[in-house]
Amino acid sequence: MATSKNPLVVGVKDLVHQAGEMRELSLELVAPEKYGEAMATVPQGTPMTLELRLEGLHEGILATADVVVEAHAECVRCLDPFSFELRVDFQELFAYSSSDSDSYTVVDDSLNLEDIIRDAVVLELPFQPVCKEDCYGLDPASGEKRTEPPGENVADEIDPRWQELSKLLESDPEKP
Repeated sequence: MATSKNPLVVGVKDLVHQAGEMRELSLELVAPEKYGEAMATVPQGTPMTLELRLEGLHEGILATADVVVEAHAECVRCLDPFSFELRVDFQELFAYSSSDSDSYTVVDDSLNLEDIIRDAVVLELPFQPVCKEDCYGLDPASGEKRTEPPGENVADEIDPRWQELSKLLESDPEKP
């Protein structure tokens, strides 16, 4: 049975128990899974660039990385799809041995970066992405994309569904 080597598992045999040693790597990878589920995502198979620095310490291996990946999103104002470059960095210690269940460890002289990269990318995806800062969204009356800010008369218009309630605000001529 052939096993495929996971590109997000990095061998560190030369750094294990070698305090003060350092190695830098540049990796071109693809996202092994879809990152994110809301308005912004990184689809599976999207190319990623990983600049990685590994440092040997007495307690373990310190991994410092910069990840660059293209994310796809839908603007929350105008609903247009758009793409943007997402830059994420992280620093994590992979301990030689750990009693914490939530810490990372060096396993078989290698580091598995898959969970850290996924968590870092998902946490940096915008919750409410906008295609551009000055996006004016959609016109509620026509549903068309606005090209200029809404005018002053927008607040004065009353939704026809609430028209009958506006009669309650009118003054009663019989009351003083």
